[in-house]
Amino acid sequence: MNKPPMLTAAQALEQLLAPAIPVSELESVPVQAALGRILAQDVSSLVDVPPLDNTSMDGYAVRVADLVAHSGLLKVAQRIPAGSIGTALQPGTAARIFTGAPIPSGADAVVMQEDCSTSPEVPNQVAINTTPTAGQWIRRRGEDLTAGKVALQAGCLLRPQELGVAASAGLTHLPVKRRVRVAAFFTGDELSLPGEPLKPGGIYNSNRDTLLACIKALGCDATDLGIVPDRLDATRAALREASRDHDLIITSGGVSVGEEDHIKPAVNAEGQLNLWQIAIKPGKPLAFGSVRKQADAQSSTWFIGLPGNPVSSFVTFLLFVRPFILRLQGRTEIAAPTYQMRADFDWPKADRRNEFLRVKVNTEGGLDLYPNQSSGVLTSAAWGDGLVDCPPGQAIASGDLVSYIPFTALLS
Repeated sequence: MNKPPMLTAAQALEQLLAPAIPVSELESVPVQAALGRILAQDVSSLVDVPPLDNTSMDGYAVRVADLVAHSGLLKVAQRIPAGSIGTALQPGTAARIFTGAPIPSGADAVVMQEDCSTSPEVPNQVAINTTPTAGQWIRRRGEDLTAGKVALQAGCLLRPQELGVAASAGLTHLPVKRRVRVAAFFTGDELSLPGEPLKPGGIYNSNRDTLLACIKALGCDATDLGIVPDRLDATRAALREASRDHDLIITSGGVSVGEEDHIKPAVNAEGQLNLWQIAIKPGKPLAFGSVRKQADAQSSTWFIGLPGNPVSSFVTFLLFVRPFILRLQGRTEIAAPTYQMRADFDWPKADRRNEFLRVKVNTEGGLDLYPNQSSGVLTSAAWGDGLVDCPPGQAIASGDLVSYIPFTALLS
């Protein structure tokens, strides 16, 4: 019997995201506690920002028409620091003004102090040495935010700059989605935790720390259920426990077809599972399904099973689990940005699969390739700062433009 064709990365992602629905619960948190959260509703500004026309420069507020009538020499009639309100600017006068101070009525431009000159002999007079245009160095009321208008849109990731916008809008609290809850466990009798003696033929479990850190980097609540023995009953028990209070279960290992790979029968027994072969390298096997909640047979917890090789597990998390989590969070921006950059390496042997190569940006603005691209060499990911998305059947020659995805974009 012929095997079904492998899915492309795009096909797998489309099938993965299609059933994902954002969590519905929200909470109100102080602005200072909202970093890294997802805004649940549009929020509007309580005030105009800025609240008044103000200057963006230290200098002198003037009437442009006065500079012709008075040959650029004006009487300095008032001084307006930030936080003060000046009086109406009379014809033939200027106001000494400082950045952020409100523009006095009657003034229609600001001349920065570098374009002005004063003399100790005539302390109340300023010479304006340039002719400004109307509106020069004036920030208009409400040019940043307008009271009653949307300041931040639902679905955005609240970074430091969004929190600054919220504060300037006068907001003290923000409505955010509750954190997505993710449980992870790791299968394999060969696995030990660092600090434990290695078993004969054993290895330390790097996927645990890598994947839990990835989950936390995306702003999720992460639950570590540890290493699960390679037994069907133990795997089913772990799935039941993980399904209870979580939105998503992630595993690594056990998604192949060997006799000791128990993920497929365990998930099928506790819910339902699709086992995909994806035409990517590193990666290929990916399991997606759901596990019934024991307390409510009508509801379930999503399940994604990743391959066990360290780089395969890491890369498939970035390519598939990350966008799935972002969809659960209610994020509007899911796709990671891709940049066209110069390859400073040769990759002459084209593969029939879509390859994701570990690379680093060099000082000349090109990309260097880690020499060992094996799926077991996790140091390639620690050395690199991103991935080259190399399409199926495409070789790369030094000087070619390639699609580069930085790790910073894939972990936020």
